[in-house]
Amino acid sequence: GIMNRLMVIARLKDGSHEEAEKLLRQGPPFDAEELGFHRHGAYLTAGEVVFLFEAPEVEWIVNDIVDDPVISAAFGPWQDLIDGLPRLAHERFFWSREESTLGLGLGV
Repeated sequence: GIMNRLMVIARLKDGSHEEAEKLLRQGPPFDAEELGFHRHGAYLTAGEVVFLFEAPEVEWIVNDIVDDPVISAAFGPWQDLIDGLPRLAHERFFWSREESTLGLGLGV
């Protein structure tokens, strides 16, 4: 299927960078391969954390994670670190040498 990418971006509360770094070193609270992801990454700036998810129909997989009470409860430690609600960033452009095609995201 067509590979889709989705990013979840969250602003960190002041002084929570170190704790966010510790949580990220533990890895995700789920088995990314078992859930169907092809790639998953986390990026940390001084004031934000960004999670990248890549899979065919990635939005459905992320929705399933959010709706699963066991997996979503594992995100509890992040609640004290995040300022406000996380935001979704939908892919609108992607280029890959391997795919040798230009991908333009479609509005969903």
